[in-house]
Amino acid sequence: MKKQFNHPIFKVLIFLSLIVSSSLTAQVSKKTEQETSYAISDGSQFVSKSYFPKFSWDATPMYYHFGDIDRVLKPEEVEFIASRTDFICIEKSHAYNLLGDQVLGTKHEVEAFHKIKPESKVLFYYNSYLAWPYPRFNQDFTPEGIAENPELAKFLFINPKTGELRKKTKPAFSYYFDALNPEFRKWWVKSAVEGVKISGADGIFIDRMNVAVNSDYPNDQLVEIAQAKGEMMAALKAEMGPDKILIGNNAARTKEVFPHCDAFFFEHYNSSVTNKENLLKEWDDMVRIAKAGKISIYRFGAKGKGKTDITIGATGTRNIEQKSKDQLEFYQACFLIGAQPYSYFQWNWGWNLEDGNLVDYPALQKPLGSPKAVYKRLTPEGWEFTREFEHASVWVDTENRKAKITWH
Repeated sequence: MKKQFNHPIFKVLIFLSLIVSSSLTAQVSKKTEQETSYAISDGSQFVSKSYFPKFSWDATPMYYHFGDIDRVLKPEEVEFIASRTDFICIEKSHAYNLLGDQVLGTKHEVEAFHKIKPESKVLFYYNSYLAWPYPRFNQDFTPEGIAENPELAKFLFINPKTGELRKKTKPAFSYYFDALNPEFRKWWVKSAVEGVKISGADGIFIDRMNVAVNSDYPNDQLVEIAQAKGEMMAALKAEMGPDKILIGNNAARTKEVFPHCDAFFFEHYNSSVTNKENLLKEWDDMVRIAKAGKISIYRFGAKGKGKTDITIGATGTRNIEQKSKDQLEFYQACFLIGAQPYSYFQWNWGWNLEDGNLVDYPALQKPLGSPKAVYKRLTPEGWEFTREFEHASVWVDTENRKAKITWH
């Protein structure tokens, strides 16, 4: 039998089978590359990482970020959100009043989303500046906890004007962390990693990463604080593991932090951040972020009368749900003008689950298709912009805050 395989005909068949096998492997490899590589508007390519959510231009790419301090999600709520996105963060106080621990609240939702949509990426929330009392790691950072264990005070920021621990009273009592303390940084990284592990989350959202003038940090310590935040993010990324997503809120322009994050959140928390000049800069930021192989998340909040947006609070405003539907087109257009591969849009009017996160917005599910080119500025000094997608034409005037999306 062995000698039969030396016959010329067998050698030819083996050679042909190798060619076919090689061709099929190349086709599969090419298909896989096409599925995970996307064109950036400057002509370069974005190659997705294996632990990123699956990106698609089929409809406006959505990110959801919410919490309910009193309870966990109902099955129908999990299904509603999962049908619209596979990229989610569970907010800081979720299910705290029910379970006594934000970590357990996040764990519950991670399991719920993974059960019905295993590819979902569900993130744990942790703050780098405010010692919110909701996760188990922070629950002793209270006046009573400090009185019992005064050593904890060394992790907290002292108000130089009063000599007392700086505190915030709304929407809940919280002290401020002191990132300049090396011991605090080690403790904080360990806590963040533990939160991800216990909850089973696919990554972490780090709040308060913007370090700039008037960003609520001591202006004379900004350089040192930015360096400290960079060290925290580098250590967190290393200890969390290479397959976990790290999001930095408002950190796209913090150079010390940028290399260590996988994604950057644009919170748009007041009117000065959403002015026409800043929006133009952000569209450039989105290209820069995409070229670095990282994710952008573009979050806007519906506005009520006398409210700049959700951080000040539109919840309770009369007819806010209808206002959010009426205002959506302008903000969706602002996102689409600058959107790149792995750019995501978030739309609601608050961080609470009830603040628009369970509202159906049909425009966000309409077929979009890939962008055909970079946006066009209609005049060199003007503020009207257009951009074409496969199934939509977008026009926005950021000076007069008007927009039109024509769905084909």
